[in-house]
Amino acid sequence: MANASWNSYIADYLESLTVERNVSPYTVRNYRQWLGRFTSWIQRQKNYISTKNLTLTDLRKYRVYLSGLTDNKGKTLSVPTQGYHLIALRAFLKWLSKNDVETLAADKIDLPKAESRRLTFLTREQVERLLSQPGISDEMELRDKAILELLFSTGLRVSELAKLDRNQIDFNSREIGVIGKGRRARVVFLSERAVQWLKRYLAMRQDRWQPVFIRYTGKKPEVVSKDGEKMRFTARGIQRVVERYRRKAGLAQKITPHGLRHSFATDLLRAGAGLREVQEMLGHKNVATTQIYTHVTNPQLKRVHDQYHGKR
Repeated sequence: MANASWNSYIADYLESLTVERNVSPYTVRNYRQWLGRFTSWIQRQKNYISTKNLTLTDLRKYRVYLSGLTDNKGKTLSVPTQGYHLIALRAFLKWLSKNDVETLAADKIDLPKAESRRLTFLTREQVERLLSQPGISDEMELRDKAILELLFSTGLRVSELAKLDRNQIDFNSREIGVIGKGRRARVVFLSERAVQWLKRYLAMRQDRWQPVFIRYTGKKPEVVSKDGEKMRFTARGIQRVVERYRRKAGLAQKITPHGLRHSFATDLLRAGAGLREVQEMLGHKNVATTQIYTHVTNPQLKRVHDQYHGKR
């Protein structure tokens, strides 16, 4: 590997992500894009930068390049997106060193300070108002009702919900087996109400296609899609469903499927659930990720504020 080009190294690295680490195709696609941007930048430099002579000065120039990069609408890359490029590059350099390729030490790359994320979630009353919006007179309305109920009942990511198949659901135990982010397996749980609406929706369907949620626009390709895969409802479609009923419910607060995931976690923690248990249900690899909810769900902090604020 000693004399390979950047592109050759990257191709080998992406292959190792798929074969050895079993990462998702989505992650491989993103890493290919982010690392491809790095090699394109290298090729435009006056003096060719090899893996061996890559320096911190080069990295600083690359970071300046990323900060000024714009898309076709003239928007610059966000700080988190710039961070993703550097995370990918750091992981790649670490892989190079592991494979005895001389290059800049990966730990010399400092990542941009992450922006504080604004946690968007609904109160229980707002959730109920949202869930009550879909009608139940036809199959598509029942689908939308089941989608909203499952999002709040399970805390699933929108991509996980879109990928659901019938054979993943155990109605007797009210459990769903999910392969989530990072190919990590977990079990999520259905409320009795979510089970009721999901059963009603599936009972109304005349097909035996595997996807739990299907689309109802466009021509149905029964002949070319016996398993119904081409009829699977997309994550983007689910996002539109949530937005449609948010508007119908008159909720001023912008809410997405991920916002319902936040609402699910917040509801559990406010009711007294433990952080570790919620971590498992959300499929977070690290409990630190779950801790973003604690500042809005700690009733003790609210009691201290009420007791002492303005009482001097």
